[in-house]
Amino acid sequence: MKRIFFLLLALVIIFQGSAQDEKNYDVVLKLNGEEHVGKVMEMDDTSIKFVHKDESLSYTFKKAEVMKITFASGRIEVVNEAPAGGEGNASPGSGLESHHNKIAILPFTYLINKQSAGEEIRYKVQNECFSFLHNHVGEFVIQDPMTTNATLIKAGINQENIRGYTMGEICNILGVEYVVTGTVTQNETSATNYSGSNTNAKSNKGKNDKGNIFKSSTSTYSSSVQNYETAITMNIYTDKNSIHSFAKQYIWI
Repeated sequence: MKRIFFLLLALVIIFQGSAQDEKNYDVVLKLNGEEHVGKVMEMDDTSIKFVHKDESLSYTFKKAEVMKITFASGRIEVVNEAPAGGEGNASPGSGLESHHNKIAILPFTYLINKQSAGEEIRYKVQNECFSFLHNHVGEFVIQDPMTTNATLIKAGINQENIRGYTMGEICNILGVEYVVTGTVTQNETSATNYSGSNTNAKSNKGKNDKGNIFKSSTSTYSSSVQNYETAITMNIYTDKNSIHSFAKQYIWI
């Protein structure tokens, strides 16, 4: 399990880079739950001129459609109050809950020789990933795995039918901006055999003092250790699309 550390470290670097990058942009949160990251160019009594990140085309939003603007400086301007059951009280997936910089980690897929390794190890890796990110990614809120798993169960989503959902839909159901998924595959390769022998010798003084009497015994041993090839793949998705995928392969015993 310690082999996952290096990929988790890569996750931290990606998220920290993302957080640092978004500090340079304004975020417009609309009443329908949409978030737009970029730069507010102008604002009057009825409209907001906005340019999305890494784009040059200017858009105009109606102020009546906007809930709030979080400026790059950190200042927050509330344009319209959230409707009843809105941002602070909405359930996951309603679209009005503020899910910016929130991360959910799904139970990992864990296969040994192409067969499922069981539910417990899937949740064990999920929890280890949560603990690591929780301690190293200060800019983000990491959703507790119990909350993630309970929300998925209530929504009727399981390992068998999750492929029927886009990751954007899963993000909205969980009320987060990012979802982390992972797969660990472990397959038997060759076996390493060890063998050898040990010889023990003892000497005792003869009763007639004519010399030493030597006794020896020899034992042999052999053992076999199974080698495994383990591959780990992780993906990071946003509520809009996949942003990063990376993998690592190991040979271990």
